[in-house]
Amino acid sequence: MKKKLSLPQQILIALLLGVVVGLIFFFTDSAALTEQYLKPFGDIFVNLLKFIVVPVVLLSMIQGIISMGDMKKVGSVGGKTVAFFMATTAVACAVGLLMANLFDGAGLFPTLALGDTTYEAKQFDGFMSVLVGIFPSNMWKAFGDANMLQVIVIALFFGGSILAAGEQSEPVRQLVDSMYAVIEKLMTFIISLSPIGVFTYMAWVVATQGAAILGSLALVLLCAYIGYFLHAIVVYSIAAKFGAGLNPVKFFKEAVPAMIFAFTSASSAATLPVSKECAEKMGADKNIAAFVLPLGATIHMDGTAIYQCVATVFLATCAGVDLTLTQMIMVVAIATLSAIGTAGTPGAGVIMLTMVLTTLGIPVDYIGLIIAVDRLFDMGRTTMNITGDIVGSLCVTRWENGKLNN
Repeated sequence: MKKKLSLPQQILIALLLGVVVGLIFFFTDSAALTEQYLKPFGDIFVNLLKFIVVPVVLLSMIQGIISMGDMKKVGSVGGKTVAFFMATTAVACAVGLLMANLFDGAGLFPTLALGDTTYEAKQFDGFMSVLVGIFPSNMWKAFGDANMLQVIVIALFFGGSILAAGEQSEPVRQLVDSMYAVIEKLMTFIISLSPIGVFTYMAWVVATQGAAILGSLALVLLCAYIGYFLHAIVVYSIAAKFGAGLNPVKFFKEAVPAMIFAFTSASSAATLPVSKECAEKMGADKNIAAFVLPLGATIHMDGTAIYQCVATVFLATCAGVDLTLTQMIMVVAIATLSAIGTAGTPGAGVIMLTMVLTTLGIPVDYIGLIIAVDRLFDMGRTTMNITGDIVGSLCVTRWENGKLNN
């Protein structure tokens, strides 16, 4: 009897097959066929993940808060989580700026004409507007729009209220446990479809974006991906070793399923179920992971921070703008803070990049230069984002419990 391939093995095989099939379609000028016949299956899979994300985040966070027993522990876990997120994101910004300036200083960034690069930026109304928007006026609208910050706030309020109600809330606690048990079964089924989603999306991306990879923007992509790689290897290895007490090689090996899915789907929110499974397998406390991972998918954006720094320097060069040291520091501050409110969905980083460019006085129209390959940036930065979330859940587990659940 043949041994059944594990899910990570299936996902890896699907990834490789997707690359091969995508190249075949690309070199035969048949990319449109992948858009028409393959991508829809990937869209269906991602739609299923998006469909389950809200109930997973809501119920898992409420259950996690209830299981912690008191709001003091919730505050303790939350404080450690936010501190970890802010520290790694600030380092990510520094890595992004370092790589961008090395490439720019060596004259490796191409000078591109503006041409037809119009991009209609979405309005950003300032930090206070974001703060107000965190608190929902309609719970059902927050669920329908999949506004993850609002869903997290709802979970915090309900979880805290259930704890405060004491014994009277017991029926509600049992209801939450029962509903989450059902959602976990549904989540397991949807995750089992991952190889299909990975194959179809990878084939489509390679078939449609192959030319861009070979074009003049390849150096900008290379700069960002070197930054992603350095941050992952150095920062996350140190965090895994000294923060979680875990062998970095083991960490990356166990995180591969989530990393591959994040790379192909380019959605932190959609990857949440897979991230949760990987984190718990490595020993993250179930309740802490249920708190840290959804929060990380919403406000922890190391990959996005690196992308914003690289893209800002590149577009400034294209626009003939020399960034001063003060402006560089502003980029770090803005990129770190703008991670809060960045949706864990494909393309969200471009919206936040618009805010950075506007603040620095760089023409937003220049964003059109990288829109064509933004999906390729997005795949790498999303992989970084979820990897940071997973290692964060492991570190917080060890800091709270003294050890991982091995």
